[in-house]
Amino acid sequence: MSRQHPIIAVTGSSGAGTTTVRRAFADLFRRLRIQAAWIQGDGFLRHERAVMRDKIDAATVQGKRFSHFHPNANLLDKLEALFREYAQSGTGMTRNYAHDDAEAARFGTQSGQFTPWQALPANTDVLFYEGHHGGFSQPGSKTAKRIQIAEQVDLLLGVTPSVNLEWIQKIHHDCGRSGCGEQLVIDTILHRMPDYVDHIVPQFARTHINVQRVPLVDTSHPFIARDVPRADESIVVIHLRDPRRFDFPELLKKIDGAQMTRRNTMLVPGGKMTLAIEMICTPLIGAMIAARDTVSD
Repeated sequence: MSRQHPIIAVTGSSGAGTTTVRRAFADLFRRLRIQAAWIQGDGFLRHERAVMRDKIDAATVQGKRFSHFHPNANLLDKLEALFREYAQSGTGMTRNYAHDDAEAARFGTQSGQFTPWQALPANTDVLFYEGHHGGFSQPGSKTAKRIQIAEQVDLLLGVTPSVNLEWIQKIHHDCGRSGCGEQLVIDTILHRMPDYVDHIVPQFARTHINVQRVPLVDTSHPFIARDVPRADESIVVIHLRDPRRFDFPELLKKIDGAQMTRRNTMLVPGGKMTLAIEMICTPLIGAMIAARDTVSD
């Protein structure tokens, strides 16, 4: 953690809705005139798409586990090193991964490939990470290197919709983005499940804020759902690790339809999710920047 170079991370699995949270922060940063260094978690995958598929197929044949969620499929030591360097000096190296042709054109590479490593923009106020491992923690052992990414993060958010909704969102997202078949996405979900349980779920115990969207329509069979439940067809559960940091009466006034279900848990209408994130996080980010400016002075 760093007062002068704070780090914000949003963690969750594919299809969880981390991109929606990122957009909320982008609006928040614009309003507060904050310059952010944006980090894409997939830029720290170990392999490009074609090699990754071969590695997954080989592991499956051998009865081993290997997926995008597994630590061995990612350069988590590099991600931890980036967080440490940014916290110390506001610098570091990152790269992007092109998920589709549109991103490939924007990044100047091919779909399924990485861009070259490049330096972060100079003079940013915060680093913002969106990906699968923002809250990752792994004790050292004879077979695994000690990695403590979560320790470097000043504000950690977890995005964890109900699992059936998460699957529906991933199917629609992946099939819409790359045109792949629905069955391939289902197979990917099932293949990743053990790594999701072992390496993604534990991160949600380390978060400062968890955001969980719960559908109010039938999602009992996610593999035949033709539509993703709309925002107004869901509610959002927001869990806050330390409720003492928040003025709940004031938040309830600002978010129409919000209510407290526990001393550390808010319930908001699905359509108010972005607003709720901005209202909750604005004072936290403001305090970070104020502390940063104090150190700079």
